Amino acid sequence: MREMSFKPLTEEDRQKNQYLDKINHAPYPTIVLIAMAMFVLFTIGILMGAF
Repeated sequence: MREMSFKPLTEEDRQKNQYLDKINHAPYPTIVLIAMAMFVLFTIGILMGAF
């Protein structure tokens, strides 16, 4: 295994980390909207099939 060396962050490293922290997250609102849409479509399909 390669030896890890730690050094102080440069300003460029800090900016990269801030950018990655901002964009690197799960799209929770999109996931919730897709799940709700699937639930509504499934419910409509069941209701249409029942009548």
